[in-house]
Amino acid sequence: MKVLVLTTTFPRWKDDSTPVFVHELSRRLGNHGLEIIVLAPHHEGAKFYEELEGLKIYRFPYFYPFKYQRLCYNGGMLSNFKKSHLAKIQLPLVILSFIYHTFKLAISEKINLIHAHWIIPSGFVCGIVKPVLRKPLIVSVHGSDIALIKQPFFKHFGKHILRNADVCTVNSTATRDSVLEVLKSGKEPRIIPMGVDLGLFKPFPGHVDKNSSKNPVILTVGRLDKNKGISYLVDAMPKVINKFQGAKLIIAGDGPEKGNLTDQIKNLNLEENVTLAGAVKNKDLPEFYNIADLFVLPSFREGLGVVLLEAMACGTPVIGSQTGGIPDIIINGENGIFIKPGDPDDIAEKIILCLSDKALLTRFSANGLRTVTERFSWGSIAERFSNEYTSFQIN
Repeated sequence: MKVLVLTTTFPRWKDDSTPVFVHELSRRLGNHGLEIIVLAPHHEGAKFYEELEGLKIYRFPYFYPFKYQRLCYNGGMLSNFKKSHLAKIQLPLVILSFIYHTFKLAISEKINLIHAHWIIPSGFVCGIVKPVLRKPLIVSVHGSDIALIKQPFFKHFGKHILRNADVCTVNSTATRDSVLEVLKSGKEPRIIPMGVDLGLFKPFPGHVDKNSSKNPVILTVGRLDKNKGISYLVDAMPKVINKFQGAKLIIAGDGPEKGNLTDQIKNLNLEENVTLAGAVKNKDLPEFYNIADLFVLPSFREGLGVVLLEAMACGTPVIGSQTGGIPDIIINGENGIFIKPGDPDDIAEKIILCLSDKALLTRFSANGLRTVTERFSWGSIAERFSNEYTSFQIN
């Protein structure tokens, strides 16, 4: 079976900081006897075509000169659309080029099935090409596209795409409920989350006991935007430092809130205790998780929370907001603990509670590692997607 994967988020080159979960899923599906062909937007410096780890990867251009392609990557389409006039101009060009290259590849590669990641624009592209190509279509919703299809302009397109997909998968219970809210009726989405590479994300042998540190390290990883709630974690740090004077907060990631966070850290005189580490390559993230005593995800909205899973896989105790897909991961008091998003006092209280109780951290670490191993390994996730693919009568 030949599967064409459509995505707007895919590594542009080796050790790219772009999220890798579509790539990870695609390469593992190749181990199930499937031939995976990936189509993603081009970016200056990336190859237009390459074969990598069993995948055929095509990248379509959408603006010339290539260095002025602004809509995709470096923060995501929605963020770039909001902040760049050039990106706004490029949206219809991306869609037109995406449609053209989807048709071209589907024919030249003799595709049997199409898998679109995200509703807009990949799902929209499939809504155009499916009636002509007459191929089965799977649409995967990752959560970040829900806010977009709730807007009046995109809602009609979202409904059309989801109702015409042969299968819709979602990454969490919360994403499923949001899809059903948009659809009102139709096929039940299937919950298949993204996974974790347990070969990469794992406890380091011989690392210092995380729970014995007198100067605890607190870590958060993610895009620096307001929905991540990182400013409230920074606001919580003075209370944490009052209890643990040597406490450090590392913020790994980049995004539009970097300047505001820099000013906030300075205004609170936290330069010695809070570090903005910038964007971190995927291969380097395990080192960050392994030096942390506690991982915190204070988001207001989270489709799933893959960074929580990565932290758990490294044996790092976690706390996170009771929102979005996070309750699909955290069992409160068993493998982590919930915090109230936007509430610095509650965040500080829960951090202090965890760091003050070695037995609690040990339980969270062991149970978190078990959660990831049993439910979120890429091996089991890829098998579930493979079963969806092979359920179709292909032609």
